[in-house]
Amino acid sequence: MLEDVIDDAAWVAGADRLKVVFKLHQDEAGWPPAGSERLWAVRVGEDSARLENVPFFVRGYALGDVVRFATDRDGAHWVQEALRYSDCCTIRIIPGPGEGLESVLEAFAPYGVTGEGLARFGMVALNVPGHVDLAAVKKLLVEGEEDGRWEYEEGCVTEAWRSAG
Repeated sequence: MLEDVIDDAAWVAGADRLKVVFKLHQDEAGWPPAGSERLWAVRVGEDSARLENVPFFVRGYALGDVVRFATDRDGAHWVQEALRYSDCCTIRIIPGPGEGLESVLEAFAPYGVTGEGLARFGMVALNVPGHVDLAAVKKLLVEGEEDGRWEYEEGCVTEAWRSAG
């Protein structure tokens, strides 16, 4: 089932959950299709929170990153900067013809990679933890693209990702 993948430890009783908002910048083609993206987070300080889901449109951030935010008079928590990056990577996939969102998620599950599907835009955002076989995940991404199963982009990658296979 396509659901938000949230770190279970963050959803314990008493956790201070909130949505943080990232301002998005559209390219000449009008992508991404929104001016902002809201992500679930868990407060870890007065004005800081740890991201608890995978970004679909925000670049340079991944699940587990800690951000500083400023709260506006309407109560929205606007991200100002990253305070600490996790060891996770964000990879976005657009499935090709005949390839569904669920099948993309299933292809990566054996590698310890989780994700979320966004049916409205026909895309998957993968969370690739730093402890998985990064070379094998990259190999699957490349092979899937070469076979026409999908196209992908690196939304946020680590040095370990860059140097893997």
